[in-house]
Amino acid sequence: MLRILIVEDDTQLATTLKYLVEDNPRYRVVGIAEDADSAIAAADEHDPDLVLLDLHLAHGSTGFSVAAQLAHHGVPCLFVSGKAPHFPMPDLALGCLMKPFTAEEVHRSLAMSEDVLRGRETLRPKPPHNLTFYQESAPQAVREPLPVPEPGFIPSRPSLRTRFEHWVSGHSAGSVRAC
Repeated sequence: MLRILIVEDDTQLATTLKYLVEDNPRYRVVGIAEDADSAIAAADEHDPDLVLLDLHLAHGSTGFSVAAQLAHHGVPCLFVSGKAPHFPMPDLALGCLMKPFTAEEVHRSLAMSEDVLRGRETLRPKPPHNLTFYQESAPQAVREPLPVPEPGFIPSRPSLRTRFEHWVSGHSAGSVRAC
């Protein structure tokens, strides 16, 4: 059973999404949160397998900050938003399901997310038109080996910040050498 936390500030939409998720007996909603603080508290309390995360939350908080904190704790997210980010963010989420969505699109998105989380190759013929996955859905064992890191690269948890820091350090060192 996949335990799901819903983070959505629109109470009616959160309740509707809860019923759509629990329409399938393989999924159970363990909590609903409306802002960043309650989302992190609910994730600590319920230890969900997946978080359905709206990007625009109550009290001026964003889903990006919540996703970053959850990623630090190893909790995967699937963004649920009316406006998708302009670029993929595999460090923060599995993908993004665009609003509005149908019950079938929610069910197919959850099934595909579960396949990714369980390391199974998805057998679904086609993802919903409003779902974008940021990662390959192939199991880790089937993926090609990672490239050899550059000299001076310190392996760490893959994150946008880490990659940016390495890029900056590589370019600033290169500009010093050019002088």
